[in-house]
Amino acid sequence: MSMTRPTRARRDPAPPQSGKKTRTTKGHAGAGPPSGLGTAGHRTSLLESMLRIRRFEERCVELYSAAKIRGFVHLYIGEEAVAVGINEALTPEDAVVSTYREHGHALARGITAEAVMAEMYGRTTGCSGGRGGSMHLFDRSRRFYGGNAIVAGGLPLAAGLALADRMRGQNRVTCCFFGDGAFAEGEFHETANLAALWNLPLLFVCENNLYAMGTALERHEAQTDLAMRAASYGMVAWAVDGMDVEAVEQAARRAVEGIRTGTGPHFLELRTYRFRAHSMYDPDRYRRKAEVERWKERDPVGLLTDRMRENGELGDRELDRIEQRITDEIDHAVKAAEQGPEEPVEHLLRHVTSSSAQAVS
Repeated sequence: MSMTRPTRARRDPAPPQSGKKTRTTKGHAGAGPPSGLGTAGHRTSLLESMLRIRRFEERCVELYSAAKIRGFVHLYIGEEAVAVGINEALTPEDAVVSTYREHGHALARGITAEAVMAEMYGRTTGCSGGRGGSMHLFDRSRRFYGGNAIVAGGLPLAAGLALADRMRGQNRVTCCFFGDGAFAEGEFHETANLAALWNLPLLFVCENNLYAMGTALERHEAQTDLAMRAASYGMVAWAVDGMDVEAVEQAARRAVEGIRTGTGPHFLELRTYRFRAHSMYDPDRYRRKAEVERWKERDPVGLLTDRMRENGELGDRELDRIEQRITDEIDHAVKAAEQGPEEPVEHLLRHVTSSSAQAVS
């Protein structure tokens, strides 16, 4: 006797509405936001950070189309509010572990556009020495530990970093970004269990863009409330509007404060959306165009720009100045990357094998 599982009719996911609070699956810790939050100057900084990511990504599309960037490229366009809002809550001493869609995370962490672009070109001046490319950005000086090409592969690494900090008595937070597709991997569940069991200072940041590569969330997860599932491990967890950078920052600050005070790992489900395909190779035939256009109405860059205009905090002249600064910065990054040196062939085995003297030491 064969048993078949009934298929669920698929509905286009709707973007979160502006001003609508998302449901908290478990009460979160933290006092109110810091005094600098919500000022015109702070919002300007958030906008500039998001625009830097957006314009960098758009330039990458041009360079990839011109065959100047090769390999896999996964764009972050549409998700900028997550990277910027989360990193605002972290200190330079905290650690960040990322995914293969990490250009935005790296730029928001403070890695320069020049270093990231050089890495995209495979130049030795890149943040990973030209050996990582788009999916493997790394900068130890910024405590930015990847760029990991394996889905959920960064989660166990993040747990190790958090455990090391706790054993050393250092009041640091490790932040790990991952997508909704990671919930289908054992690494997430193993890491969540150990993080809660050992009370690790770990911030789980799930960028739920509703599609694990080309598979809609409801087609690979029986329970689509990811924050509720995370809470089942005994950690503080709630969902956030990932298209609103200020909402993301406020949630991240509360979570980080809770972690630092010893309440254990926290989980944030950032409900967001990528406007581009999974990668530059992806024909993007699994989504309806109307769905993408509905989400674009809540473009995080546009949302903050409109909010600032309504508050009288941003005019055309100031926006033009911001755009020009970013354009000049990215133009310089491209020029520097194109002039950067390539690694000589004789260095092919560097960082792969060790000499006997190095091995003994």
